[in-house]
Amino acid sequence: MIYPKIPLAQSIIEILRLKGIKNIVISPGSRNAPLIIGFVNNPFFKCYSIADERCAAFFAIGIAQQLQQPVVVVCTSGSALLNYYPAFAEAFYNQIPFIVISADRPLEKVDIGDGQTIRQQNVFDNHSLCNANLINSFSEENNKKIIDAISISINQKGPVHINAPFEEPLYETISELSIDEIKIKDSIKTETKPIENLSKFVEIWNNSTKKLILVGEYFPNIIDNDITNQIANDKSIVVMTETISNWHHEKFINNIDAIITPFSKQDYINFQPEILITFGGMIISKRVKAMLRNYKPKYHWHIDELRAYNVFGCLSHHFEIDFNSFFKQILPLVSKIKSDYNELGQKIKSIRSKKSLEYLKTIPFCDFKAFEIIIPNLPKNIQLQLGNSSTVRYAQLFDFEPSIEIFCNRGTSGIDGCTSTAIGAAVATSNKQTVFITGDVGFLYDSNALWNNYIPSNFKIILLNNGGGGIFRILPGHDETPVFNIFFETSHCLTAEHLAKMYGFDYHIASSEETLISKLNNFYQIEKPSILEVFTPTKINNEFLLDYFNHLI
Repeated sequence: MIYPKIPLAQSIIEILRLKGIKNIVISPGSRNAPLIIGFVNNPFFKCYSIADERCAAFFAIGIAQQLQQPVVVVCTSGSALLNYYPAFAEAFYNQIPFIVISADRPLEKVDIGDGQTIRQQNVFDNHSLCNANLINSFSEENNKKIIDAISISINQKGPVHINAPFEEPLYETISELSIDEIKIKDSIKTETKPIENLSKFVEIWNNSTKKLILVGEYFPNIIDNDITNQIANDKSIVVMTETISNWHHEKFINNIDAIITPFSKQDYINFQPEILITFGGMIISKRVKAMLRNYKPKYHWHIDELRAYNVFGCLSHHFEIDFNSFFKQILPLVSKIKSDYNELGQKIKSIRSKKSLEYLKTIPFCDFKAFEIIIPNLPKNIQLQLGNSSTVRYAQLFDFEPSIEIFCNRGTSGIDGCTSTAIGAAVATSNKQTVFITGDVGFLYDSNALWNNYIPSNFKIILLNNGGGGIFRILPGHDETPVFNIFFETSHCLTAEHLAKMYGFDYHIASSEETLISKLNNFYQIEKPSILEVFTPTKINNEFLLDYFNHLI
């Protein structure tokens, strides 16, 4: 086997192998040559080459998102490293294990005017769970830093940075390892502990007639069916799920904004929970956040093994435990109490559903109508990736077939790497079809994501092109002026046609209800990466969305 001659590179590669971390995304360069040589010549590793560092990092995020295991990104020295930062922040806030290994020049070369040299140490400090700044040699201290960083990424579910200085020559190889045997002692996570003062929380539970469970982003197929059924059939519980929570039951409310936007002050008071239970990632709905900040619950319990954000300003307890373990401990001890809270939720849900159907029958072709057509026609048992901004918010207004697994970069909620993430996720689960729905600005912003040699043939993009950042038209302050059109909406006349041709995608167009239905009939059967670009009017989308909420009253 071929190994890099530099001992530090050997130790990094050997430790990753011993820790079982297989997926390596390489940003081509020169200073990282010792690492590239070691990774690509070792059959244990699965290596990917992605030229654009920002795309490479989000591509790795997509793989890690699906595998729930760390993925490594490797880059050369200099500004290349900084391009990893958007994905690094996403991994931090979305709790995705992620390992950045940056090649660097020796410390004495920094800030003396040497080329392609910046201050790389601790560059991600604000969002890094661990910074392993290595020295250019094989040492036990280096090994410990590397092992600790990897363990932290795994156990704390987040990003770490390993900075490795290499001195020239960089390309020399040897046929056998020259370093001493490395021994790995894994840190083992402790078993789930029982809830302290459980009786106190049971008493609060049994004296509360209105319990609201609100779920953010969550990985599919995690929650036990027995727990789901017990919660769904408790008359004192209303469950509100977001589209990316991947938790389903016919009694759950999954179109939160449609439910609460028409509320009067008295409706808010009637719906105000005594106990709010939250789990999962970031909450998308601004309306539910506003409701719970203005009509605070008496108790807010957050369930998460690692973190608890006080997003509503009333957090009273953080249960450092997983959701299943929490309810397995508390449900056997709770009592059924008289309550009409769930019934209230079901009545509102029924009214809103009826009015939604009535309204959608009346509107012409627009973004809203396109989503009404696209979502029910999605194939079963697929992975669905959603772009940020208006795409994920429109998706919040519809019901999804429970077999569809739904994901979105909601850690930082940026548009900058959604396409790259979707492709990485598709690569990680290539046996399952991946569909990515996105808007035009986000797609164009991350168009280098298509510069990728690993895209599965069953990867499909549905691109909603309304000629700009349509979400800004539904925000306060919209005014039809050149300043708004240029500096907020980012108006444009671009399409994906030539990008599709350049990168070998099949390309299709729909610009009406009839053509969209027709194109969707065989779009998912095409055995080639494909783009369906759906053109909608620029100036009327916001009107029909805002009128929709008025119609629900």
